[in-house]
Amino acid sequence: QVQPVESGGGLVQTGGSLRLSCVTPGRAFSRDTVGWFRQAPGKERECVAVITWNGSTTYYADSVQGRFTITVDNFNHTVYLQMNSLKPEDTAIYYCATEAGGGLTTKEENYDAWGQGTQVTVSS
Repeated sequence: QVQPVESGGGLVQTGGSLRLSCVTPGRAFSRDTVGWFRQAPGKERECVAVITWNGSTTYYADSVQGRFTITVDNFNHTVYLQMNSLKPEDTAIYYCATEAGGGLTTKEENYDAWGQGTQVTVSS
């Protein structure tokens, strides 16, 4: 499995926006499902958003529904997570993961390859 690479994290004020990117260098997503997870200090990692390889099906955690949007650009081998109206509770390390089966899943154990993560910090 090719390890995904995340980028786009940073420091932003409450109400601000960030766009995270996830690429799989040298490899198309093929029929992968791609998920964004996050882990805040002292908390378990949680699934934030998921998209199937063709973009036809998405999932959002209740906590981000209406604020975050996940999209896939198969031509550029990139999945984006647009994050708007950010809140301090969105502060976490955000991870991109790929799952070769192609189904929509939020379970960590179903994902085959994980990126190193990118830090998102939202100040109040």
